Order: sequence, then structure tokens, then C-alpha cells
Amino acid sequence: MEQPSVASGFGASSTAGEVLRGIDLRGKLAVVTGGYSGLGHEMTHALAGAGARVIVPARRPMEARATLANMAGVSVVEMDLADLDSVRTFARDLVEEGNAVDIVIANAGVMACPETRLANGWELQFAVNHLGHFVLVARLWPLLVKASSARVVVMSSGAHATTNIRWDDPHFDKGYDRWQAYGQSKTANILFAVGLDAIGKEHGIRAFAVHPGNILTPLQRHLTRAEMVEAGWVDENGRLVDPSFKTPEQGAATAVWAATSPQLEGRGGLYCEDCGIAPVATLPGESGVQSYALDPGSAFRLWRLSAKLTGDDPADIGVEQARPSR
Repeated sequence: MEQPSVASGFGASSTAGEVLRGIDLRGKLAVVTGGYSGLGHEMTHALAGAGARVIVPARRPMEARATLANMAGVSVVEMDLADLDSVRTFARDLVEEGNAVDIVIANAGVMACPETRLANGWELQFAVNHLGHFVLVARLWPLLVKASSARVVVMSSGAHATTNIRWDDPHFDKGYDRWQAYGQSKTANILFAVGLDAIGKEHGIRAFAVHPGNILTPLQRHLTRAEMVEAGWVDENGRLVDPSFKTPEQGAATAVWAATSPQLEGRGGLYCEDCGIAPVATLPGESGVQSYALDPGSAFRLWRLSAKLTGDDPADIGVEQARPSR
């Protein structure tokens, strides 16, 4: 799959506020998972500042309401991506309201956690980062179609380069590695965007995957300071020392750019970083997106697996119809 370049006029140091300057989102409805912490908080702030009404599904709703209390046009609704019944209840209530959803940013996630399994045996990172968002989009599908020009932005990471989908053992039943599990979930995020865009574009729904860059946020909650020192991110006192790291305001920029930029009209199924479309990596360790994460056949395969595991399918269509075109 091609990754055509675009000169956005923005870059790695641009902030979410700068990207949205001059863009009027009044009358638009956005759903931002995890929109009260880290990058999500900055996305919510920027979208609401541009006039959008923003709904923040939150696992910790009291904390979310306290954090977002001073933001006009923002509401919080309880939802836990690890509990699919909770996801379905959130979506059902929103569908009953009947308002079109113009933007979904699948931002919430977990990184490099100790081995954790849901009651059904699913590995937590794959379940939360991918499957929970798969079901959310499935259940919000009628509202996305209603918008006529909706965008879904799925937050991924450069960590997708660590592994493709482990098709024979996606839940790490044969031995858990927290970084491989995280990397797999981030590859799944990209493939989901590829598959969603393939079936959604005829309904006016376009999807993008985003690498926000390196940022210190609560996402690192499962890492010790010693680990971050060893990685060269912070010093012994926890102060940031890696100059490649962005601020949260900068880290949120690519997601809101992908969600709103007129430069992306008629495009989709792309992997974005630094407020642009990333190149395809041609060598191991090279920046950009790995070709296996853009493969339409793999996107279709993941779609079938996700629909089988969850019992949900965006657009409620058969998997044969969902096959992404090359």
C-alpha cells in the first residue's frame, strides 16, 4: 500500500492548537477515548477549543470529570475498553441519542504491562488497545455513516516495528513478553485503520493510524524509573534528557491533524506521524511504517479474527464484503 507524501506545513514541533488554528469545528461531535489524560487530554482541549462537542468515554469517570471540569462542550461517560459490555452500553446510549459522530480518536491504551488477562483469557494489551476499539467503532457505525464525512483516528506507535500479528498465538498463551504484546497491539491498530478505511470510504468514513512520537505521559505507568534511565529517556531524578521527546501538546498534534485536516480529503488507510504521512520503512530499524502493517490481506485477516472474537463487525457486514481492496 502506498504512503503518498503531503506537505502539511506542520511538523514534529507543531502543537494540537497550532494544527487546529483557523479550523471551525462548531456543530461537530468527537469521541476521544482516554480523553482526560496525557495526549488524550490535549486532544480534547484542542478539539473543544475549535468548537467541537467532545464526549470522553472514561474508565475513571470521576477523575475525568474533575480533570475536564473547566472545558466547555466536553462531557464524560463511563466506559471501560476491557469490558465489552461497557463499550456496547456506551455506544447504545449514544446511538439512541441519534447525533452523528464526526470524529472518533481511539486514543486510550495500555503499554508494557505485566501479564494480565481478562476473564475470557484475552491478553490485556491486545484486548484494550485493539479489540475494545474495534467494538466501539462497530457499535458507533450508524452514527459515523450519518455524519457523511467521518474520520476515525487510531493511535499506534513506532513500537509496531517490533512484531507483526502473532497469528498462531495472538494472546501469548505460549509465553508472554510485554513489549512484544504491546508491539502486536500497535500493529493491530494500523491494520484496523487500513481495513476500516477500505470498507468505510464508500460511506464517507475514512480512517488513519497515527504515531504521536515519544512523549512522557501516564502511558509509561508500568515502567520503572530505572528502566527509563537505562533507555536514555530520563536522568536519575526523572528529568527528561532525550531531546527527541515531544511535549503532550506536540504529541497530540498529528492525531487532530489526521482527524480534521482538509489536506486529507479523499485519502485514508494511511499511517501518519509528525503531522504528515510517514514513509514506508525499507530497512530494519528504519523510521516510518512497516509494510506488513499496511498489507490489505493482513487487514482482512485481522478483521475476521476480531469479528470472530468479539461477535461484532463494523457496518454489520459479512467478512467477504469487508475484504480491503489492494
